[in-house]
Amino acid sequence: MCGQQQYISGVCANVSSSFQILNSVAPAVQECAKNLDIVIVLDGSNSIYPWSSIVDFLVSFIQNTTIGPNFSQVGIVSYGENVSHLVNLSQFDSNTIMVDYVKTLPQHTGTKTNTFLAIETARKEAFLPERGARPEAKKVMVIVTDGESHDFHKLDSVIAECDEDGIERFGIAVLGDYNRQNKSPADVKKFIQEIEGISSKPLKDHFFNVSDEVALLSIVDTLGSKIFALEATIGNFTSSFEMEMSQTGFSIHPLRDGMLMGAVGAYDWNGTVVLQTAKESVIPGKTQFYDPKSEAGYEGLAGYLGYDVKSATTRDGELYITGAPRFNHTGRVIIYRLNGSDVVISQILKGEQIGSYFGSVLQTIDIDKDDYTDLLLVGAPMFMGPERDEQGQVYVYKLNQKGQFEHEFTLKPKNQLCCPKGSSDCNEPCGARFGTAIAAVLDLNLDGFNDVAIGAPLENNHKGGVYIYHGDKTSLKEKFVQHIPAGGSGTKFFGQSIHGVMDLNGDGITDVTIGGLGGASLFWSRDVAELHANMSFNPGKINLQQPQNKCEHRGLKSVCVVTTFCFHYRVKSDNHDLKPASINYTLLLDAPRKTARALFIIDSKKSNNTITKNFAINNEEAKCMNETFIMSSRLDFRDPLFVSLEFKLADEEQGPVLDENLPRFINKTIPLMECGNEDQRCITDLVLKAKASVKSVVVKDGVKMFVHVTVKNKGDNAYNTKVLVSFTPNINYVKVEPEMTCNLNNTSGLDCAVGYPFLGSRVEETFKLIFEANPNHVLEHIQISVTATSDSEERPETLIDNSAIISIPVKYEAGITFEAVPLHEHIIVKYGEDYPAKINNTKMLGEEISISYTVEKSSVITNLSLELKVKYPQKSPLTNNLLYLTEVKPSSKVKCKTGNLINPEDINPKEIKLNPKQETLSNFLLQCEQSTCASFSCSIGPVRRSQVNVTFRVWKPTFIKSEFSSLYMKVNATLEVKEAPLFELGTSRGPREMTIHVSKEVVGGIPFWIIIVSILIGLLILALVIFILWKLGFFKRKTQDMSKDEKDGGKDTSTI
Repeated sequence: MCGQQQYISGVCANVSSSFQILNSVAPAVQECAKNLDIVIVLDGSNSIYPWSSIVDFLVSFIQNTTIGPNFSQVGIVSYGENVSHLVNLSQFDSNTIMVDYVKTLPQHTGTKTNTFLAIETARKEAFLPERGARPEAKKVMVIVTDGESHDFHKLDSVIAECDEDGIERFGIAVLGDYNRQNKSPADVKKFIQEIEGISSKPLKDHFFNVSDEVALLSIVDTLGSKIFALEATIGNFTSSFEMEMSQTGFSIHPLRDGMLMGAVGAYDWNGTVVLQTAKESVIPGKTQFYDPKSEAGYEGLAGYLGYDVKSATTRDGELYITGAPRFNHTGRVIIYRLNGSDVVISQILKGEQIGSYFGSVLQTIDIDKDDYTDLLLVGAPMFMGPERDEQGQVYVYKLNQKGQFEHEFTLKPKNQLCCPKGSSDCNEPCGARFGTAIAAVLDLNLDGFNDVAIGAPLENNHKGGVYIYHGDKTSLKEKFVQHIPAGGSGTKFFGQSIHGVMDLNGDGITDVTIGGLGGASLFWSRDVAELHANMSFNPGKINLQQPQNKCEHRGLKSVCVVTTFCFHYRVKSDNHDLKPASINYTLLLDAPRKTARALFIIDSKKSNNTITKNFAINNEEAKCMNETFIMSSRLDFRDPLFVSLEFKLADEEQGPVLDENLPRFINKTIPLMECGNEDQRCITDLVLKAKASVKSVVVKDGVKMFVHVTVKNKGDNAYNTKVLVSFTPNINYVKVEPEMTCNLNNTSGLDCAVGYPFLGSRVEETFKLIFEANPNHVLEHIQISVTATSDSEERPETLIDNSAIISIPVKYEAGITFEAVPLHEHIIVKYGEDYPAKINNTKMLGEEISISYTVEKSSVITNLSLELKVKYPQKSPLTNNLLYLTEVKPSSKVKCKTGNLINPEDINPKEIKLNPKQETLSNFLLQCEQSTCASFSCSIGPVRRSQVNVTFRVWKPTFIKSEFSSLYMKVNATLEVKEAPLFELGTSRGPREMTIHVSKEVVGGIPFWIIIVSILIGLLILALVIFILWKLGFFKRKTQDMSKDEKDGGKDTSTI
């Protein structure tokens, strides 16, 4: 305690095994600073009303101050037009007497407010030794006034002299008179600025304003806390708390030569870490863990640095680690070294979710027991799940060779339901708070690697639970091996603390203590035993034609096989006082089949394909047993005989547990064979040929290829003949023709059974393997390895023709869609159309042509870099402008190089004159062979869809002045792959052409002279035609014959 202030600096005690305090360490405790000499400069002018409120303020302030020669002293100076000393600093040595005196103080009165005369007088006279001032005490001045001063011009000089004398000033602006007179906001602002100029910096600690005199009582406590904080701060002026509220020892971590102590309350609860050794205490400065330039504003974050502290041992020395779970609201962990008393930060790990309390729990672990740290575990126990439940999680970081921690994976608890429907007893918050406690536990399963226990005290409706993770080389197994739930209905917060270092029952195995609300539970660790097993058969192969082991059971004569299986049992700990273990084993024959092809001979009357027995075995003992089974007399050879051995502890609740890293079963097969030769040896000679259907492939979706395989057996029967096929991942197996048994072992391995159960002598099998290209994998070649094998013997010299390797060069179609819109534009130059002499905007040139080029890649290949090239006719043969580029607008991750092609004339704001040369544009198709073309390119990065919008203006003055009737201009765009020789664009490679049609309109009808000439020509042609017809006799007829005929006709008619 310093005066009225109580400080929590923290203390750590070293206790014995019986919890007796041996010694204590309190590195943050410091002596109280100098006492205070406080002078109150009180405005007593006539505008102060009511005076009784000022007296009440003084009484309350003095009552909250410890007054005495060894504590604080208070003097009072009052002023108006002049200044008077009402109370000297040493006049009173107790609060009670001074309070009684102050209650009778009269108001000074006066029509003027000479504030700076009063401050200057107080500086010169009130702090004199004759008035009781102490040279070692801090000087404090409290100025209370209700209006602007009449001697404002003295502000700068008077305040500068106060600073030189080390007087810390608190200014109080009383706005009562301003409110009573309804003064303007500008006047109020001016008054406040004056009092701010009087007050020391920072203003937030030294300046106050109240609405009136009565409201002065509301700031007494705040003013007192600010002033009396000086008793515990260093320097001439008030500052934020440093180590006074540090709570040193909030967290603690022992070192070889001392200890780390977290001090979360240091520096306004931004926190720090104290290193205490036998020789010294190292307390880092306020900004040692922060960079004020890049992390400005951190002072107000209250990051709680030191919430947990740990160290990591590396080959380059010790690393110190501390968490700040409230920094930036997401939390962070700082890894640092100490260079003397200076902090050298080597790494910062940042949290990812607001409020998760990342860094509140830390743990370093030496997994492989080599005395060097392997892992850092960082808890974020309040990490929110999808239902805003505090599930929590733990981040696992591995220390690399460079001394940096790299994130490996994140551990999470079982998902906890948040207050299920129908539940009447739900505790909040819901979740697990997994990571509230993280303990490095010495090797629990005796596998040579240390382990980890993590508490989740809120899971199961706040009952709690603990997760055990086993070490694995230099890391952890990501899946927990044991979940320990809370026991009993009254248990709460089980797992909020964990300890697992000591062997408490003396059995040589680390025990684990788990704390909960109101108590702790001790868990004995069970011993771990290794149980190794192996199994063999006699005979190892079964040949029914030439049986070597004939036997008879219940009238069945067939081959008998003796199964020998051996166990070796060893307890890992040094505990030799152990009872024999009871082992249960089960043997099973032909498990995949409904009807087994072999049966165990249990006794003379029983047989079964399953046998189960128990036996006892001692520590470090090896024990072997035999079981005999008889084969069926008529076998099928579709697959070998399957034999399975499963074993476990007969009583898993007692004694050691079996090592989970060792298998609990053995599966083996016995091949079935028949060879017709005398020595019972099947010696085969397989020959394999394989040929692909293509010599090269362009890969795209749906492309298939074939491999024709021929297997011929030139020797004895080849039992269980298989063709093993391995292939690169850029193809997928589809099927085999004709249909046969082929098993896909993984994505790039295939086993095909040929002629099962055997491929006979001189027999040949041919089949076709069908593959499909896989564009997800890009490789230079497709490689297929084909090998023929069997269970029969084959001499080494004939194995050379059992394999074939096929290599096919590959290229990939990029699967790109390339479009250009629009595809056609028609520009019409109207009859009589003109153009302005000058222009200052590209809109005045002519019609706008917009082309949108779209490139879309397939979802498989998006990282391909492409280049789009656009070429267009820019100038006519006489250098008149044709197409004028005004804008190229690419989408994201597309960069275009246009040089000075865009608006090269700098139209808008620049004004240019239009004076095109007259020329004849007679080409029907105006392209780069007849005119000057320009081009630009755009690089398209790794993005699935990109777009380039190109805008031109047709330079219409050229076409208005030129002679032509109709012409076409082409804008060509091409797409190319950059630095990717394995890829082809296919149909996307071709150019995308946009044709711009320009034509002139003829208005006003056909000229009159053309009409006259046309009529004359028509009449001339008509006359010519008539003349020719006349010459040919077209207009002549025989009139006499016609008359005679008419007469004859007349006669005939009359006769009738």
